[in-house]
Amino acid sequence: MLRALAQVGGAVDDCTEPALWGLSDDELVASLDATHVLAQRLAAVQLGLVRELDARGVAVAEGASSTAVWLRERLRLSGRSARQLVQLAATVDAAPPAVREALLNGAITVEQGRVVAETIAALPVETSPEVADKATQLLVAWADRFDPAILSRLGERVLTHVAPDLADQAELKALERATERAEARRHVTLSEHKDGQVRLSGNLDTETASLLREAIDPLCAPAGEHDDRSPGQRRADALGEVCRLALRTGQLPDNGGDRPQLVVTVSLDELVNGVRAGTLETGTPLTPGAIRRLACDSGVMPAVLGGDSQVLDVGRQRRLFNGPLRRALVLRDGGCAFPGCDRPSRWCDGHHVQHWADGGTTALGNAVLLCGFHHRLVHRGDWTVRMAPDARPEFLPPSWLDPLRSPRRNLYHRRC
Repeated sequence: MLRALAQVGGAVDDCTEPALWGLSDDELVASLDATHVLAQRLAAVQLGLVRELDARGVAVAEGASSTAVWLRERLRLSGRSARQLVQLAATVDAAPPAVREALLNGAITVEQGRVVAETIAALPVETSPEVADKATQLLVAWADRFDPAILSRLGERVLTHVAPDLADQAELKALERATERAEARRHVTLSEHKDGQVRLSGNLDTETASLLREAIDPLCAPAGEHDDRSPGQRRADALGEVCRLALRTGQLPDNGGDRPQLVVTVSLDELVNGVRAGTLETGTPLTPGAIRRLACDSGVMPAVLGGDSQVLDVGRQRRLFNGPLRRALVLRDGGCAFPGCDRPSRWCDGHHVQHWADGGTTALGNAVLLCGFHHRLVHRGDWTVRMAPDARPEFLPPSWLDPLRSPRRNLYHRRC
């Protein structure tokens, strides 16, 4: 191995000799890609060495208290970096062989490898080896398109693609455990300070937090062009206004006024049986028990979905003109529909696929959610958006980016 590493070092020396200013743009980009892949492959080799050293107890034999302490001194790393290196080496070592092979081949980065390894390790104990292998292969394939953050989000739903039945059971169990923890840890504290301020802090469960968010969001918008309040100040004022509205009802503590309207998404089958988790407009899941509680005394609007998450029917609210269409659009796209964008629906505008000026209609089949940046990008004309046969938006990149202009979709917000 030392001879091979010496050869690699010699090759690196050769790369430092040419003047970079003499390379063309294409050569610079290709060289950057090549160095990145090589760096990741060498990092994978280093992780293997660290894991073997740790398993042999070399650090302890040389008088160090741990491998991390030994690495800190040996490689002149920070303590945090040394501990992370040892932990990452152990995580990759415990991962399926396909993960280590992808790392050594440069197919995935070290960060992506960590995400894949941790995702597979977190699968339910009843997951079969065959299902785990399928999940690993799918995550490695996704790594070619998504960064570690988005890959981690997709990994949370990987069972949905390879074992839907197991995914439903695991999701419901995990949701129930998380709901129990959130309910047990919920609290609100008001701490008075001597300067006349009161500090508000605490933790809320998902159901209560959603009610609070829906109550204050309509009151958080700037009040005109000259409103110089910060977003935090506007939220504080909105919370106070909600309390004033509740007090003006004259019904406290019996009812506390009308609660805000929530949109809860469930499949048609599970709506009938009432045994599966639902999803709020924000993408946050709710247990069946929470849905039943909200349905008893809140303005809940059931949005019934078909087998492929197609919107079949949404509740209507008479005082709002665009409310139902907006809610249907949010339920379908989840947030900005542009490939790779993670902007939530609250930051997005509805965009006409066929522009209004060209005769396009304001209908779900001609609409897509876009954040401000990608809305402007699409209007510039390089990217083209169209509705696919399954009634979901897809984007065609400009020819200079992809000569084939292969359609792309945003999988970040997908819920099934």
